[in-house]
Amino acid sequence: MKIVIIGAGAWGTALAVSAAANPLHQVVLCVRSADQLHHLQSHHQNPRYLPGIMLPVALAFASLDDYERPDGAVACADLIMIATPMSALRQMLARLRSVVCPVAWLCKGFEAPISGPIGLMGHEIQTQIAPCLSVGMLSGPSFAAELARGLPAALVAASVHAQVRQALVAAFHGPALRVYASDDIVGVEVGGAVKNVLAIAAGLCDGLGLGHNARAALITRGLAEMTRLGVVLGARSETFMGLSGLGDLVLTATGDLSRNRQVGLALAAGQTLTQAVTRPGAIIEGVYSARTVLQRAACLGVATPITQSVVAVLDGHITPQQAMASLMGRDPAPELG
Repeated sequence: MKIVIIGAGAWGTALAVSAAANPLHQVVLCVRSADQLHHLQSHHQNPRYLPGIMLPVALAFASLDDYERPDGAVACADLIMIATPMSALRQMLARLRSVVCPVAWLCKGFEAPISGPIGLMGHEIQTQIAPCLSVGMLSGPSFAAELARGLPAALVAASVHAQVRQALVAAFHGPALRVYASDDIVGVEVGGAVKNVLAIAAGLCDGLGLGHNARAALITRGLAEMTRLGVVLGARSETFMGLSGLGDLVLTATGDLSRNRQVGLALAAGQTLTQAVTRPGAIIEGVYSARTVLQRAACLGVATPITQSVVAVLDGHITPQQAMASLMGRDPAPELG
C-alpha cells in the first residue's frame, strides 16, 4: 500500500513512522521546506517536532513542490493523509480535489469563519471545496511522541465511505496501533475540536491548584458540553463515550504533553496569551478554534459554559480565577442537562 502523508509536523511524522514499520507499505512524507526536506533525507530525524527519534530508513521524503507532478507521489497513492493545521485544510483539499484515492486528515478543530458567522468542520469544508473526494478523518487519544516511539495507542478511522474506513485501517492498524472504524464523522470531528478547548480549561484548573476533584468535574461537564453540541450537529451521542470523545478528552486534559493544557497552565501562572502560545513548532488548535466552537454553539442555541469561559480568558475579558469562579457559581441543574 502506498501512503502519502502531507505535512511533516509532529503528527504527520509520527504517523509516517508508524506506517513505515509495516514492510508491505511504501510511505512518503511530503514537506513544505527545502531545508527540512534536505535535513530529513540526510539525517532521518525531525528535531523540531520529534527530537531524539530516528526515522526509519524505509520512510521516503518528497517536497510539496514536486508531489503533484504526473509521476509524483500523489499520482500513484493508495491513500493520502493531510497532516497540516486546520487553517490549511481548505487549501489542501482544493489541491487534491481531482485525486481518485481516499483522502483523510489528522487536524482537529473548526475552521475560522471565512464567509458568514460560523466556521466549518473538515467534512463541511470538503463538501464545499471537493465534493467528489472520498474522505475521512483519523482521530483519537494520542501524543505524537509516544506514537513515534512505538508505544501502544488506539485511534478511530471515521468516514461515511466504507472504502475510506477500510483504507485507514489497512494503512495504520498494527501491533502497537489499534484502529477502530466509525461512520460518525460528525461526532469524531466535534470531539476532536471541542476537547482541545476543554483541555485549556483543565490547564487553567490545574494551574490554579484547584485539585483533582475540580478537574474531574470539569472533564465530566466538558464531556456533556461536547455531546450537546455534537448531537445538535447530527452526531450520535455514543460516539462521545468512545476514543474520539471521552478518550481524547481525558488524554488532552490531563497529559503533560498536551499543548492545549500547557496553554491553560501558562495563563493560570500569569502569562499573556502571546507568551503562552510561543512554543517552537507548536500549533495550539484549541486557541485557534475556541471562538469558532463558541460561535457555532451560539448559532445553534447550545449552552457551552466552559467554552465560553475559555474564550473570555483568551480574549482577556476575565482572569482564570474569575472563569473558574463563574463556572462554580452557575445555578444548580440536572446532571444530564
